[in-house]
Amino acid sequence: MASIRDVAALAGVSAATVSRVLNNDTTYKIREETRSKVWDATARTGYKQKAAPHSNKAAAAPLDKRIGCILSVTKDKYRDPYFMSIYAGVEARLMEKGYSIAFLKTYYEVQEPETLRAILEAPPAGIILMEQLSPSLYRSLRARIPACVGIDTRTPDIDIVGYDHFDAGMHLANHLIKKGHQKIAFLGGSIFGPKGAVSRRYLGFAAAMHIASLPVRPEWVLDCQWDEILCIDLVKKLMAQPAPPTAICAASDLMAMAALSALYSIGIRVPEQVAVIGLSNIQLSQFSSPPLTTYAVPTEAIGQVAADFLDERLRGCALPPRKLYLPITKVVRASV
Repeated sequence: MASIRDVAALAGVSAATVSRVLNNDTTYKIREETRSKVWDATARTGYKQKAAPHSNKAAAAPLDKRIGCILSVTKDKYRDPYFMSIYAGVEARLMEKGYSIAFLKTYYEVQEPETLRAILEAPPAGIILMEQLSPSLYRSLRARIPACVGIDTRTPDIDIVGYDHFDAGMHLANHLIKKGHQKIAFLGGSIFGPKGAVSRRYLGFAAAMHIASLPVRPEWVLDCQWDEILCIDLVKKLMAQPAPPTAICAASDLMAMAALSALYSIGIRVPEQVAVIGLSNIQLSQFSSPPLTTYAVPTEAIGQVAADFLDERLRGCALPPRKLYLPITKVVRASV
């Protein structure tokens, strides 16, 4: 079992400094860099601090019912209807079980030293991750918050809930192919990530195209970084090519609706000239012009199952990490 001296040795500080960081001792000024080293070393060594004795007065507000949540959004954290629908499922189920939300943060906010320190100094009982964290940030959080459930993350040592992105990409492409389309573009975000990572929705799309003996043209693979304005610009440029595609496979409804906006602005009729299919079935998709054909992701159910998994872990569930994919369903409207 790791000791406080092991943590100190790995962090390159004294045991006293480790103690001050872990106990939130503000008597001495400690640099943020040093705090980060201590938290990282704590996570790496697996050191568990012994709980200090406390009075009955301090037990009046138990911390074991507080849950944190880290959202996967790039802009306004309350703007994305997909992730907020998942969060609605998480929050409703946790409330049913008597939990409260300790914080709701984006990945970018959690990376800020002051925000991270505040979380680690008063950690909630559990946390739900909707974003893949950097290894060091993940270790820091897990050192203080052992109960953790991921939603569409790739972390192997925790429970994961979501849907099969590869399968979804294949479904989108196959629906267009069955409708007779052979010239199909792919519209997504973060398609080609760091360290060779590739979007599984794109891989599923490419696999379906390959099975149908159809080419995936690089100039028709549009990475809009989940930005609607960039998406509109890229779709306009795509359709200005001499022989543009007859269909667009979008990795989300928001991107599909941005594509519809772009096509409308340049006088291209949907679906007569170009078909568009989306993914997620956000509420707004039924009101687009034309109404969007899409595949529905059970967002609220994903959030509810994630909350159930976290509750089970907090109650002592010792099963190996579980991965549960919920099925998606086709919603046929007028854009294909």
